[in-house]
Amino acid sequence: MSSSPRILGIIGGSGLYELEQLTDIEETPIDTPFGAPSDSIIAGTLGETRLLFLPRHGRGHRLPPHRINYRANILALKMAGAEQILSVSAVGSMQEDIHPGDMVVVDQFIDRTRHRIDTFFDDDGVVAHVEFARPIDAQLASSVITAARNTGATVHEKGTYLCMEGPQFSTLAESRLYRSWGVSVIGMTNFPEARLAREAELPYATLAMATDYDCWHEGHDAVTVEAVVAVMRSNVAQAKKIIVELASAVPDPAGRPATTALSGAIITNPESISPDVRDKLRPLIGKYVP
Repeated sequence: MSSSPRILGIIGGSGLYELEQLTDIEETPIDTPFGAPSDSIIAGTLGETRLLFLPRHGRGHRLPPHRINYRANILALKMAGAEQILSVSAVGSMQEDIHPGDMVVVDQFIDRTRHRIDTFFDDDGVVAHVEFARPIDAQLASSVITAARNTGATVHEKGTYLCMEGPQFSTLAESRLYRSWGVSVIGMTNFPEARLAREAELPYATLAMATDYDCWHEGHDAVTVEAVVAVMRSNVAQAKKIIVELASAVPDPAGRPATTALSGAIITNPESISPDVRDKLRPLIGKYVP
């Protein structure tokens, strides 16, 4: 008897709105207790893996970073059966050796967002504190790195992603400040996405696609949408090759730290959780609070 296929959620960032290589495609609209996700989930088969694809900004790029319903996106993927998530994101490079067109599989984050709800445990009477020292799943990241190498991509194996609020690009002073912190890349979407993935007990990794040098680099023009889009097209084509390669080697999520993130993290006495709240949060807390 063959084992069940791995189920990998893919959140597609700027420029990545579809995966043409999928077969057995099904489009599934999902509503969650936290509202509707950015778009319908496109489920399909790629090699031995079942992919659940969700365009972060919606098809046609309708949603700016600060208006994305991150909670609905993560929970919709979990409700659809995703075992782990790969985030594909366009970023600006904050380091000389990370060139536009390079890929970075980050291992850390700095959160500089200001106006986003960043937890499922907000106002429903359930308090939970998940461990988050290492926000990226090491095994999934390792598999992404190998896949990127196999496609011939220039890939940086670690780095710190600073998530800014946006939708504007950085000021020069901000860009210089972030470089002084040792930041590798800057983007607008991986927070609160990564935090919510941990609360949902989904191993998470980021494939960051460098499109520009932000505005710090004196030898390059200031960031413009036109310049970013030109590099983005090439990056997206490379990212699709990486996803195809990854689909043949998605790691088993069993036993990884993120999959039990809520074990011991829920502080609230179960007897204090109302039936309505139990129903709302059941996809998240059901195995701990029956």
